[in-house]
Amino acid sequence: MEKIPDPKEIEKEISDLLTKKYGGTVQMVSPLSMPQAEAEVTEKPSGPGKKTIKFDLKPEELIAWLDQYVIRQDHAKAILATKICTHFNRIGRISQSSNLVFDMVGSIKNNVLMLGPTGVGKTYLVKLIAQKIGVPFVKGDATKFSETGYVGGDVEDLVRDLVREADDDIELARYGIIYIDEIDKIAGSRGAWGADVSRTGVQRALLKPLEETEIALKVPHDPVSMFQEIERYRKTGNRDRQSINTKNILFIMSGAFSELPEIIAKRINQQGIGFGAALKDSGDPIDLLRQLKTEDLVKYGFESEFVGRLPVRAVFEKLEESDLLDILKNPNNPVILGKKLDFAAYGINLKFDKAALAAIATAAGRENTGARGLVSAVEAALLPFERRLPSTPIDQFAVTLEAISEPAQTLATMEAHPDDPKFKDDFECLTIDERRFIKTYLEKNREHLTAKYNLTLTPSRMDIIAAFYSRSVMDIDSVMKRVRAYYDEVKKIELNFFKAHDINVVLENDAIDFIIDTIANSDSTTDEIDKRFDADFDLGLKLLAEKTGKNRFFITKQALINPDQYFTELFKSLAPSDDPKT
Repeated sequence: MEKIPDPKEIEKEISDLLTKKYGGTVQMVSPLSMPQAEAEVTEKPSGPGKKTIKFDLKPEELIAWLDQYVIRQDHAKAILATKICTHFNRIGRISQSSNLVFDMVGSIKNNVLMLGPTGVGKTYLVKLIAQKIGVPFVKGDATKFSETGYVGGDVEDLVRDLVREADDDIELARYGIIYIDEIDKIAGSRGAWGADVSRTGVQRALLKPLEETEIALKVPHDPVSMFQEIERYRKTGNRDRQSINTKNILFIMSGAFSELPEIIAKRINQQGIGFGAALKDSGDPIDLLRQLKTEDLVKYGFESEFVGRLPVRAVFEKLEESDLLDILKNPNNPVILGKKLDFAAYGINLKFDKAALAAIATAAGRENTGARGLVSAVEAALLPFERRLPSTPIDQFAVTLEAISEPAQTLATMEAHPDDPKFKDDFECLTIDERRFIKTYLEKNREHLTAKYNLTLTPSRMDIIAAFYSRSVMDIDSVMKRVRAYYDEVKKIELNFFKAHDINVVLENDAIDFIIDTIANSDSTTDEIDKRFDADFDLGLKLLAEKTGKNRFFITKQALINPDQYFTELFKSLAPSDDPKT
């Protein structure tokens, strides 16, 4: 029986015939092929699937990591780290164990409410935690949302954004973190009547996602979703009803709650009314926030059902001037690193004097906006130099107290005498101070950094890291990753030598550090060093292996510097002694 031709083959034959007869002036256009209307409709599961979250971080480990980046806020860091670790460890344990109950009735998530003044690090802390855990993270502003069905942003859009952030990996998005800022702005207007779609309406819209609900990933009013659905239907003939369950999505909300301390103080004072009762002093707003109760949030304008879905509460402290200075001195802080990047864009290396940082912290403290004031204070201090120095041949700038106190005079002097040794000496002194400070920081965090990067922090290795930090514009985390990558490359030298000569060489720590330092401070590559090592040690180690029968040799830094002396001493130790007593 003759084979029935495929439609595509027929289409090709007709197209070839038209081309032969009419050239390229007539072409065949394929009709849009749509599947039959009775095509199968499939439901994509949103429950636990093949992908499970692997998480074994302990609260104290997360706190130690956060301490490298966030100044103060010990109480808030402890609460967040503990509850977030518990949340993800619990998910991981349930996903991996068949002995635990999956669908426990009344399961409560550790959704978090963060309270505290502006600029104390609330957003920064949540971003750091999401980065450390490695889960998708999205941030939304509560003031931009309205109740579902009304004009304005939909709170469910945040969940859809989480899926997009996870590169459309629904399983991964199910373990994400949604952070909503300025949540205090959606408190209901006390004493107001009628529907409030942008305040209490948003609270009601958040109730189900905060607990557990299925949220459709496609929405009728979204043209992109509609076109994607049509395209998928045309290709597969299936209509995927994609949705995501919010059961394991962690919600973290924050706000300044500036009027809340007054409500708490009023409650405390009312409780003290009576014969012989002493009225309690309202005290500091932060101390009052620590005495927060659910009834206070209800009086503030929140629905009791909404408050009940935020069981974990963390209060952030106001940052003092000394805290702002500690932030500036922190080698991981984005304020100073960002400013170094600004000047590095023009080929100018920047170093900061401690006195200059203290003056900037004082100026930021006067703005009373917490850490946010640091950015404007730094900009105000360095803007004259950022404007002028790129047009000069100057490539090093020591930011001293004198420079930021008298910018016009300093600039005039620098332009008139760019080669003045004083400027170079100031820069060198600040470079030495910076390296010394980084070494102290590494010593303080040695245990944590060693465990994190599986890299022993020897004294020489800390010197390398401090020098690398001082030469580049990176935070400690990035520098450690770079040095760890160099370490892995150096260890390949041992493997390559063994493969080539069947001789096992072990590079001592000082030798590894010497090679890392050479790579970091010169144009030498690992391949070039590998070839040089092979040329220096091939013949000598082969002779030693033949004479001694050994197949393992330890190479020190001194051996790398002077291979001839290394082999001379080894062969001397093998030569027979002239002493008749031996």
